[in-house]
Amino acid sequence: MSGNSIGNLFRVTTFGESHGKLIGCIVDGVPPGIILSISDLQFDLNRRKPGCSMYVSSRKELDKIEILSGIFNNKTTGTPIGLLIKNEDCVSEDYENIKNVFRPGHADFSYYKKYKIRDYRGGGRSSSRETAMRVAAGAIAKKYLKETLGIKIFAFLSQVGNIIFSLTDIQEISKNKFFCPEKKKLSKLKSFLDSIKNDGDSIGSKVTIVADRVPAGLGEPVFDKLDADIAHAMMSINAVKGVEIGDGFNVVKMKGSQNRDEISKKGFLTNHSGGILGGISTGQRIISHLSIKPASSISIPCKTIDKNGNDVILSVKGRHDTCIGIRAVPVAEAMMAIVLMDHFLRNRAQCGK
Repeated sequence: MSGNSIGNLFRVTTFGESHGKLIGCIVDGVPPGIILSISDLQFDLNRRKPGCSMYVSSRKELDKIEILSGIFNNKTTGTPIGLLIKNEDCVSEDYENIKNVFRPGHADFSYYKKYKIRDYRGGGRSSSRETAMRVAAGAIAKKYLKETLGIKIFAFLSQVGNIIFSLTDIQEISKNKFFCPEKKKLSKLKSFLDSIKNDGDSIGSKVTIVADRVPAGLGEPVFDKLDADIAHAMMSINAVKGVEIGDGFNVVKMKGSQNRDEISKKGFLTNHSGGILGGISTGQRIISHLSIKPASSISIPCKTIDKNGNDVILSVKGRHDTCIGIRAVPVAEAMMAIVLMDHFLRNRAQCGK
């Protein structure tokens, strides 16, 4: 299976399956001399791990990260950093009764058609379990970008169903389990998710990612545009079905006189572009939005087939997310950091400091 790596100079390769012994990654291209410890990585992993609320998977994983290489005396050596997390709470028997059945909305059908074999336990390689390693790698990039350039990356839940959340309080994002920036709407969100969960259903969501203090000049002008690489990284996250940069699809109803970002001697007057023009950062906030589909593993019966082509009525049991977007927040932050880190190193190599 190819396509397990992302990045050029800062390159992340992940491996492992949902119900295998462990998941892991190799992070290559990390500059030497960065002070790095397990706690630097564990913070974001704790934000992503399952079992944090009744609206996400109840799988009990501590997600304790282990550093295998690339660190000496608490500093990066410039050599590949090997990371792993052991899987501790696999309940593979939950999947025995559906091992020959394709779950609609999952990768079961497409994986089987491609490889003629699939790990049915929790989705195997297609499981969002893999994203824990992205978060670990992204934590390295976030630390470097913050300490070297002052870049701060944060994401938040900006919509669930028809409930829209505005960025009214950045500090509030870290104070609740939903990564929601509007405290006054938390009770409404909880009630809505309770009703969805009680129905045995799930709901879609939107996540917004912001990168502050990104310098102008990151990105390439043609195929490796910064926004193209961000879109590629975000689209690789499980369940993401749409990516927007800046105003995104709202530009469809805008006029050129409204959408262009006018400039004065004090800087840009607006940021409809999301901080990227011609594939290169402008020095403004980089803003991206993700649309995330509702989880397909729900108890409401549906029609499907088994691998022999027989019609089957399926009701999925087990531990699943009511709203995938909640745990996608730290993953989206990590992917933004990985892309920005890679492009910063590329820009430094070509253009110098």
